[in-house]
Amino acid sequence: MNWILDLDGVVWRGNEAIDGSVDAIARLHEAGQKIYFVTNNSLLTVSQYVKKMASFEIEATEDQIITSAMAAASLLDPSWRVYLIGGGGLKEAVENRGVTIAENYTGVDAVVLGWDPEINFEKMSNAMTAIRSGAKYIVTNADLTYPNPDRLLPGTGSIAAAVTAASGVNPQFAGKPNEPIAALIRPKICSNDVMVGDRITTDGVFARLLGVHFGLVKTGVNEDPGDFDLSTSTTVCEDLRSMVSIFLKEGSLPDGSYLRSRT
Repeated sequence: MNWILDLDGVVWRGNEAIDGSVDAIARLHEAGQKIYFVTNNSLLTVSQYVKKMASFEIEATEDQIITSAMAAASLLDPSWRVYLIGGGGLKEAVENRGVTIAENYTGVDAVVLGWDPEINFEKMSNAMTAIRSGAKYIVTNADLTYPNPDRLLPGTGSIAAAVTAASGVNPQFAGKPNEPIAALIRPKICSNDVMVGDRITTDGVFARLLGVHFGLVKTGVNEDPGDFDLSTSTTVCEDLRSMVSIFLKEGSLPDGSYLRSRT
């Protein structure tokens, strides 16, 4: 069985590991389970993610990590010039695609936007102008918030919403729960696998798109389920540790809510 794990809100919050998550991942490794880490956070490079995991004593290799930056880059033609807003992870993914990152916004083929803690008025103005001039508008993900240890922060979706309002153009989103990132993980998995995340609108919908079980944990962004059916192909737990305990005890992830001491 493959475990597809979100990172922010499941494994860690910012630079703090979520209680029990490191041990849970180690137990999955010991049980011979294959793990992939699929994140909408485009800030870090793949090697930086491996290094961050190592700092928490989590074993991981670069081929286990798939990011929304990689998904966004997959939508670009290598012949394009792009105006980029985002961090090193997005820059690396775009450059690995062979795409030229322009020094300014004039005459670019696309605007590629990811999470940028240093976003400012000038960057948004440049993106707006390029898009209004005909550049394609590609965004790594639509998450409106980003879980941090002490509070939620504005996410990529919030930045993208401002550019959308100013340009009058809706972007193409690449990350979860959309097809571009699904196309990157789909060849590695099967229908018996599980997607573990903290966002129903992102991870839950992504699990349905992939046709895998959804494991919802309550350690990140707690959303109202709305019309999402939590009674079908879904296990709800307090955290990753509880979910792994259920799996190792029962040999599968039963449908239902396990929010107390049923592990």
